[in-house]
Amino acid sequence: MADSSNFTVMVVDDTEINIDILVETLSDKYDVSVAMDGESALQDIAENPPDLILLDIMMPGMDGYQVCEKLKSKDMTRNIPVIFLTALAEERNEARGLQLGAVDYITKPFSPELVKSRVHNQLELKRYRDHLEELVKERTMELELTQEVTIESLATLAEYRDPETGGHIKRTKRYVKALAERLKNYPKFSGFLNDTIIEMLYKSAPLHDIGKVGVHDNILLKPGKLTSEEFEEMKKHTTFGCDALRTATKKLGTESFLYFAEEIAYTHHEKWDGSGYPRGLKVEEIPVSGRLMALADVYDALISKRVYKPPFPHSKAVAIIFEGKGQHFDPDMVDAFMELKENFRHIAMEFADFEEERKMLSCFDFRSLAQTDP
Repeated sequence: MADSSNFTVMVVDDTEINIDILVETLSDKYDVSVAMDGESALQDIAENPPDLILLDIMMPGMDGYQVCEKLKSKDMTRNIPVIFLTALAEERNEARGLQLGAVDYITKPFSPELVKSRVHNQLELKRYRDHLEELVKERTMELELTQEVTIESLATLAEYRDPETGGHIKRTKRYVKALAERLKNYPKFSGFLNDTIIEMLYKSAPLHDIGKVGVHDNILLKPGKLTSEEFEEMKKHTTFGCDALRTATKKLGTESFLYFAEEIAYTHHEKWDGSGYPRGLKVEEIPVSGRLMALADVYDALISKRVYKPPFPHSKAVAIIFEGKGQHFDPDMVDAFMELKENFRHIAMEFADFEEERKMLSCFDFRSLAQTDP
């Protein structure tokens, strides 16, 4: 933490003798700057925010109350301690200043030693508060890192069981984030999708197929089409993933960073018309997270090489997504996807697993594209 000599104090007063006294009182311990009116004070503070402000109330033009109000209305200056210096001694004047956010109130004529003591106390409080904020930031960063490591470790476990998921994980979480960012501007989603939720969805998306660790190798790694019985077993990866993550979220609570991961793992194969699995949810019974992941997952499956199929061109994948509007997918999400289809293609190209996929993504099937363009 900084020592006293690193603190800066601004004196705002229209009386030169007051300024001289305050500069002489404080300059031996602090770097002191001066402004003689509210307008110039605000300009100087915007350019070089001080650690504390000594602010006169009765000034021509903009008075101290107005200056304080403007300071407290801006993020950059909101937390700068303000001490009012004034000849107004009535309680209502003091109360007004404190209500505006001032930390202290000194009446004129003032004792230099009193000013020095009050300034010292407020700056020590600021030093302590700043130190606490740094500690909170450090702990928050540690917590976020722990969350990311946990998710990456679990996702890597799924990748070991299903080697096709490596690039798939990188791509799908970016599709989900891009789609959610666009949808937060839609009235239907604006009340739910905010920056915090979107970041949690982005972090949680890699765990959508974590339940595949419970699927037998002869089904998971089969180089061909599954039988109906095998497909029924494959479907269970949604409940396997949900059950595994629910154990953690029960302990961590619904605010847990794994809450969306559980939701996504369970519902990303549900369909808008109710024909999906595992529960046959339909329309808005399906969580937003599951609807987002459904579209991202299908698009990526279409443009990806698999042992049982070659990668589809981007335009054909777009056409298939568009055809699924109101059946497989939320219609609003398909609309957002159509606005973002080139973003999806660039993400897919950047994180492609095979050169064959990258080449197909750079090709255009104009016939399929024409079917989906307005």
